[in-house]
Amino acid sequence: MVIEFYLEQSTPELKPVEKTNDSFLWCEVEKYLNATLNEMAEATRIEDLCCTLYDMLASVKSGDELQNELFELLGPDGLELIEKLLQNRITIVDRFLNSSNDHKLQALQDNCKKILGENAKPNYGCQVTIQSEQEKQLMKQYRREEKRIARREKKAGEDGEIAEGVMCFDPKELRIQREQALMNARSVPILSRQRDMDVEKIRYPHVYDSQAEAMRTSAFIAGAKMILPEGIQRENNKMYEEVKIPYSEPMPVGFEEKPVYIQDLDEIGQLAFKGMRRLNRIQSIVFETAYNTNENMLICAPTGAGKTNIAMLTVLHEIRQHFQQGVIKKNEFKIVYVAPMKALAAEMTNYFSKRLEPLGIVVKELTGDMQLSKNEILRTQMLVTTPEKWDVVTRKSVGDVALSQIVKLLILDEVHLLHEDRGPVLESIVARTLRQVESTQSMIRILGLSATLPNYLDVATFLHVNPCIGLFYFDGRFRPVPLGQTFLGVKSANKVQQLNNMDEVCYESVLKQVKAGHQVMVFVHARNATVRTAMSLIERAKNSGQISCFLPTQGTEYGHAEKQVQKSRNKQVRELFPDGFSIHHAGMLRQDRNLVENLFSNGHIKVLVCTATLAWGVNLPAHAVIIKGTQIYAAKRGSFVDLGILDVMQIFGRAGRPQFDRFGEGIIITTHDKLSHYLTLLTQQNPIESQFLESLADNLNAEIALGTVTNVEEAVKWISYTYLYVRMRANPLVYGISHKAYQIDPTLAKHREQLVIEVGRKLDKARMIRFEERTGYFSSTDLGRTASHYYIKYNTIETFNELFDAHKTESDIFAIVSKAEEFDQIKVREEEIEELDALLNNFCELSAPGGVENSYGKINILLQTYISRGEMDSFSLISDSAYVAQNAARIVRALFEIALRKRWPAMTYRLLNLSKVIDKRLWGWASPLRQFSVLPPHILTRLEEKNLTVDKLKDMRKDEIGHMLHHVNIGLKVKQCVHQIPSVTMEASIQPITRTVLRVTLSICPDFTWNDQVHGTVGEPWWIWVEDPTNDHIYHSEYFIVLKKQVISKEAQLLVFTIPIFEPLPSQYYIRAVSDRWLGAEAVCIINFQHLILPERHPPHTELLDLQPLPITALGCEAYEALYNFSHFNPVQTQIFHTLYHTDCNVLLGAPTGSGKTVAAELAIFRVFNKYPTSKAVYIAPLKALVRERMDDWKVRIEEKLGKKVIELTGDVTPDMKSIAKADLIVTTPEKWDGVSRSWQNRNYVKQVTILIIDEIHLLGEERGPVLEVIVSRTNFISSHTEKPVRIVGLSTALANARDLADWLNIHQMGLFNFRPSVRPVPLEVHIQGFPGQHYCPRMASMNKPTFQAIRSHSPAKPVLIFVSSRRQTRLTALELIAFLATEEDPKQWLNMDEREMEDIIGTLRDSNLKLTLAFGIGMHHAGLHERDRKTVEELFVNCKVQVLIATSTLAWGVNFPAHLVIIKGTEYYDGKTRRYVDFPITDVLQMMGRAGRPQFDDQGKAVILVHDIKKDFYKKFLYEPFPVESSLLGVLSDHLNAEIAGGTITSKQDAMDYITWTYFFRRLIMNPSYYNLSDVSHDSVNKFLSSLVEKSLVELELSYCIEIGEDNRSIEPLTYGRIASYYYLKHQTVKMFKERLKPECGTEELLSILSDAEEYTDLPVRHNEDHMNSELAKCLPFESNPHSYDSPHTKAHLLLQAHLSRTMLPCPDYDTDTKTVLDQALRVCQAMLDVAANQGWLVTALNITNLVQMVIQGRWLKDSSLLSVPNIEHHHLHIFRKWSTGTKGGRTGCHGFIECLPELVHACGGKDHVFSSMMENELTAVKMKQAWNFLSHLPVIDVGLSVKGWWDDSVEGHGELSITTLTSDKRNDNRWIKLHADQEYVLQVSLQRVHFGFHKGKQDSHAVTPRFPKLKDEGWFLILGEVDKRELIALKRVGYVRNHHVVSISFYTPELPGRYIYTLYLMSDCYLGLDQQYDIHLNVTPASISAQVNEEVSDALIDLKVK
Repeated sequence: MVIEFYLEQSTPELKPVEKTNDSFLWCEVEKYLNATLNEMAEATRIEDLCCTLYDMLASVKSGDELQNELFELLGPDGLELIEKLLQNRITIVDRFLNSSNDHKLQALQDNCKKILGENAKPNYGCQVTIQSEQEKQLMKQYRREEKRIARREKKAGEDGEIAEGVMCFDPKELRIQREQALMNARSVPILSRQRDMDVEKIRYPHVYDSQAEAMRTSAFIAGAKMILPEGIQRENNKMYEEVKIPYSEPMPVGFEEKPVYIQDLDEIGQLAFKGMRRLNRIQSIVFETAYNTNENMLICAPTGAGKTNIAMLTVLHEIRQHFQQGVIKKNEFKIVYVAPMKALAAEMTNYFSKRLEPLGIVVKELTGDMQLSKNEILRTQMLVTTPEKWDVVTRKSVGDVALSQIVKLLILDEVHLLHEDRGPVLESIVARTLRQVESTQSMIRILGLSATLPNYLDVATFLHVNPCIGLFYFDGRFRPVPLGQTFLGVKSANKVQQLNNMDEVCYESVLKQVKAGHQVMVFVHARNATVRTAMSLIERAKNSGQISCFLPTQGTEYGHAEKQVQKSRNKQVRELFPDGFSIHHAGMLRQDRNLVENLFSNGHIKVLVCTATLAWGVNLPAHAVIIKGTQIYAAKRGSFVDLGILDVMQIFGRAGRPQFDRFGEGIIITTHDKLSHYLTLLTQQNPIESQFLESLADNLNAEIALGTVTNVEEAVKWISYTYLYVRMRANPLVYGISHKAYQIDPTLAKHREQLVIEVGRKLDKARMIRFEERTGYFSSTDLGRTASHYYIKYNTIETFNELFDAHKTESDIFAIVSKAEEFDQIKVREEEIEELDALLNNFCELSAPGGVENSYGKINILLQTYISRGEMDSFSLISDSAYVAQNAARIVRALFEIALRKRWPAMTYRLLNLSKVIDKRLWGWASPLRQFSVLPPHILTRLEEKNLTVDKLKDMRKDEIGHMLHHVNIGLKVKQCVHQIPSVTMEASIQPITRTVLRVTLSICPDFTWNDQVHGTVGEPWWIWVEDPTNDHIYHSEYFIVLKKQVISKEAQLLVFTIPIFEPLPSQYYIRAVSDRWLGAEAVCIINFQHLILPERHPPHTELLDLQPLPITALGCEAYEALYNFSHFNPVQTQIFHTLYHTDCNVLLGAPTGSGKTVAAELAIFRVFNKYPTSKAVYIAPLKALVRERMDDWKVRIEEKLGKKVIELTGDVTPDMKSIAKADLIVTTPEKWDGVSRSWQNRNYVKQVTILIIDEIHLLGEERGPVLEVIVSRTNFISSHTEKPVRIVGLSTALANARDLADWLNIHQMGLFNFRPSVRPVPLEVHIQGFPGQHYCPRMASMNKPTFQAIRSHSPAKPVLIFVSSRRQTRLTALELIAFLATEEDPKQWLNMDEREMEDIIGTLRDSNLKLTLAFGIGMHHAGLHERDRKTVEELFVNCKVQVLIATSTLAWGVNFPAHLVIIKGTEYYDGKTRRYVDFPITDVLQMMGRAGRPQFDDQGKAVILVHDIKKDFYKKFLYEPFPVESSLLGVLSDHLNAEIAGGTITSKQDAMDYITWTYFFRRLIMNPSYYNLSDVSHDSVNKFLSSLVEKSLVELELSYCIEIGEDNRSIEPLTYGRIASYYYLKHQTVKMFKERLKPECGTEELLSILSDAEEYTDLPVRHNEDHMNSELAKCLPFESNPHSYDSPHTKAHLLLQAHLSRTMLPCPDYDTDTKTVLDQALRVCQAMLDVAANQGWLVTALNITNLVQMVIQGRWLKDSSLLSVPNIEHHHLHIFRKWSTGTKGGRTGCHGFIECLPELVHACGGKDHVFSSMMENELTAVKMKQAWNFLSHLPVIDVGLSVKGWWDDSVEGHGELSITTLTSDKRNDNRWIKLHADQEYVLQVSLQRVHFGFHKGKQDSHAVTPRFPKLKDEGWFLILGEVDKRELIALKRVGYVRNHHVVSISFYTPELPGRYIYTLYLMSDCYLGLDQQYDIHLNVTPASISAQVNEEVSDALIDLKVK
């Protein structure tokens, strides 16, 4: 408690009586100070000392203790003062406490303020601060509270940088707490010896620490003064000194303690604790906090107190938080349990698995022995791991960083290991976790479990535990079995004598216990000492004749035990057993150890001599344990050190068997000089310290590699999360910080910075990081990352740097590895030398430098012996060997990565093989078949003798193999194994891109049989690299996995990469594929350059002339000038002005993005307006978004200001013919224009086009390029036919091969402008950073921090654009950036507007993620956003209200808003078709970079490109020199030929050949033949090449039923299917599928599946893990999908369509946008399907297809009530309509029954919204009501009238018309039957009349109301005439929007046979469900007279189509 003392000055209103006492103290102190200082003491000093003295007087110490302390404080001069104080102690304290309350509070506050203000401490006496822990804590809390308030007011104190935890304390509360403390202290009798625990209890309710206020007595032990518990017994003789501490009685049960019974828990708790009745005492005390809160906890309790179950409680709490509606959401959380030993981890895994199994929670062990694959980790909820392993896992950002982000509970067992060698690992884990909690604001609960340790408060602070809630401390009284401790100090100084005495003392102690009938464990500290000690004990027993006490009791079980022992391979165990002794240590075999453990627990062994591993790994208790000797050989230091306290405690923890003993005994025998050391340790008087400094370098490197620490400042902050920091502040001297330094710098910021800088320099020197001291920035290097991932120490890396180069042999590598620091602790022991010699001679295949005398020689020998599978005898060698093998494997892997990064091929290959050699324990020259355990050894040996290689074996038959091996039956097995060795065949095709860059397409085909036992279930990993043997260099390397399903289906995998080539051409490169796991599994593929033809050199760029900028008046037209807000054209525009504006020649303009190409387009358009006012201009932009942008701009500038008509023509917007005919400028996309111009003959407006402007024409090279080729070729073709020239203007970025493009576009020198990339209006600075990592997601995640830094350093306040590859990445990146912002001073620094305004904007958004990110000034932009959200984001970004915009790559094309900095985060995207990540086209990357630099504001732009490190070189090259454009027409040639054949342009094979020569493809084929696999460019070869192309395409089309090749094999006829494909712009494969799968009667289910199998959907992306999402989604949908194809895009389309119709919730936002994509295509495909069905005359299928169209548009199933398509009406509303009959109020009479379908509802409402609102008044809100009514009121109600026109022989004028009633009436009624003649053509006239309910004011809108459909859809109708009996469709007609009245004519032929027929006319809506009508037409067909047949020809003229 802090009890302060107040001066009388500050308390004038105190009563005079009290004054005496106050002043009494004051005066005495003043006197004393004046006397000692010989001067007048100033008031503050007096006051300070008064406070301190008052504190001491008010404490609960006894008079004696107080006397000692006062004496220490005041020194000899203060004796009389001390006397006076002690006499008046009670009065002084009492007086003060009785003073009035308010005053006290006031004073307290003042005082506190004072302390805070001056940090005053007494500065006299012996410089001791008397301030108890609790005071410190209280003050801390007080300060913390102050700070929090201060921070809120934005004025943090000077040491505000440390936020010391996350708890809330109210200063008022604190004050009350302190008051309370004062009052309590007052009631305590001061001078009694009785102690009370209240003081402690107030502070930390759960600390049961008897020794904190213990009954302590001072005692001098071995010359050191110490404080010991009472009741000790001591004995001192000349041989030893003995101190006995008796066992303590268990703690009495407090009245508040209630045991927790399992039956009272919830069901989860009961399931987990099945079989237990109740929790034990400690568990019950912590239960509330553990089970019902999220608090961090630290639990210190003696060994065996049941800490595991406490962990269990927290685990259950976590599970309960993810338990919803009876389901545990297993993929929302992970729990990690960190146990210090592998043995312990295995034990815990078993324990938790058993307990959690009923809950279905999966627990797995993740340690060095137990690796888990990524999928296994994903499927596991709880991981039990070791500190090192977890450190490695969290060091890598592998697994999307998601693994560590999903961890919600981290349990650290044995936290007291902090001060052992492995402590630093724990510190780094905790620091990493805590930083993550702060940066991501996620909740990770930490639970620390430890043995009792003295400075639990420090550990609590370190774990961020709130001491008042989560700190639990239980001392020895809570041990399940109380422990008595005996300390023996042997006095002799002579070593030999000492050992002898120890043995003697040990024997006496053992004897005493055994006589009492107890079992004993004797712990020694070396493996060989176990035998030695056991022997010496036996010898002593025999000598003194007491051996009988030790003999095991005979019995039946004993005989059984004896048999087992005799079987043991261990000689010592066999020898010792009969005497009742045994040994146990880690060097023994597992089965021997288990045997000994069982014998001991069954009582057959009386004395077990063992090493400490037994205490740690196995829970085997004994009544008494003896530690004999405390010197332990530390291999690390190569000398003896003292046994650690933890080991002692762990060993003592084994004393006392809970079921049998009342108490246990622990005896420690040590030398006399160490006696006091162990006494202090065991009575806990030494705090545990941190060992972090030793491994600071490695840990810092790990954080830098992970990207969490990037500069000195962050590193300093990171250290503040470590235990080191906690201890440095508590105990600065230990860490070499002088007291003075600490006072000057209480937060130790300077000291930490010093540490960081020193370590930074070291790491920089070792090339593990780059450390720029000037700026304090760290950046990671490959070497550092490798070291971090493989856990390699800094010194080892230094060794490697020194010794490792490109030309080492295998034996050199072994020598280097054996010098690694990891092996430092392995020393050569005398007794091992000869065995090592033997091993060296027998098993070492390579030389071992250093030989047996040196440790590195020994390591080398052990490693080689391990590989040779040599047997070793001595235990120490066995364990060393295991250690060496484990580490060497890791180190060799690391070396392999280093070599790969340094691009040394030979070395890389050698190291990869060596690492497999170590993994498999097989030398490289052994037969690869040795990797199969199924083959017997002698067979393998024979295989090797006969030199049968795998290749030979593959070619032999099984019986041949059997004969060769003299073992007939084995042949089959060998053959199987040979085929299971992974092997691949590779084929490489190369395409030169430029003269220096080759693109390699490598097809890798697996060529082995898969066997799950051998290969697992996932895939086989391979490494692949391209090496240049002459230069000894790797040009490209890559890691890839051959998946199981690819192996089974023998499916080839494609890898595409680029490599450099140099002239003169080298003869060849090798591509090498080497298996990552299998020896002898490799393949080589040679790339030969002999027939390579390099492309032509590219012509030079156009120089930018230094012209006078042209003023805009040059346009010569004021109307045009007014459109521009600048006065002069820029240099590029100036140079091209004349050509564009004053000539008609074709132009190709290549210039970098941002150089004003749009203006160029406008110049060309103005020329058309000027010269050819009647004709049209067409502007083609590659993306809808670009079209939109141009439209928005030109609608205003060209339409409104110039009065020219501009029209948009895209998939979303299709205007009607009239408006297109009127348009002057058509803005469209390539596909749409291609579709439109396909039928140019009958579309006049296509012929009127005089100019075609193609923007971004360099996209020719991309997958949509062919469309552009076709358009241009067709345009040229059209203009050659119509003899009207069409001008073509192509705009592009800077091109490499502009000349080819120009030739193809008919451009001569005059129209070609190709400027170089550097003529940007704003210069650009580009930074390229490479990132390692095979996997895409983790690599993206590792780019987040660098992205944040790039913004910080390049553009802290200017706009930033970040491009990512997918919508998901926009979200992830935004959230990560927010996490980084959260750690900044001003997290909203990127938001440049008032937060309240922003909140209003956020309110209008739909997208939930966007709401979150915009608040931080980060926008997101992708196609998945709602149009309005997108607009909002664009607005905010353009106006600089938000600083950062994260967008998908489409934005680069789509929208022109530049930024100062562009960051391209990753250059690959996931290609759904090939299901792998492929690179962005280089054009896209250039386009994105082009967005950097804003011409108005910046003088330079910055681009930062983050790429996969293996692609860095490629980008370096092409971002600066332009990329040549190649054609990609080949892939889609068939579809385009089909379109031309359908359009009639191509009628023969020769035409097709000619057509190809028009294309750009043809130009490039001649220029770069190797790229297109053409061997040479002679006339014949080219001809052959082309005709085979044409032949191939035509055959494809013929197979797809699209064309027919004539008998002459030359002419070509289009077929209906070809026409359908061309008209609906479908791929020919799709119509082929329709033809094959559509049947006369297809139901909805079938149609849906046909629709989703359309080729159009193959590009639908199926991203990572979406196959799981798909299988989940499929469970909620009505129709089955193929369960094996959840990763197929077609299955996904099928699911999305079903989900759309069922209105199922989709699992993620990506699926919403994917649904949009699917629906976009669906209508086209359905319409084509309908045409196919109609063509076949299938009535049922056709009707079902029209229903499918309606379903797709309304997003409802046909079987649902059509009322549900009304917005906001759901199933539960239907009953309302049932109540409401159509005849009741408001409805017209004469119609009864209740409302079941839409027409009835429309009818019932009668167009009055109040009727509808009265139905729904209680169900819908006003807004929803309005939406529903809007839908209802727009529904088209159509009246149908029918009549037939045609010829009747009895009609007068030769033709007539009969009307048909549409009312239903009796079939027998003969008037209904219309008489028609057989086999005659008639016209059915259908008159459609829209019924208006009179509620549409103004012009009607032709759009249907389609809330569930993403595009605008015009209302339309299908008219289908069919004959139901024959299920035959007679005619189909599509009708557009019926505005008022519309007449449609359908012609049909009557049947040939006379008779009665019923035709049915269906009127089907094409966008609404439930509005369809059908009418029967009864025909009475009579034979026609002769005259009719004569007049048949006339019938054409008789079809009367006039509209009535």
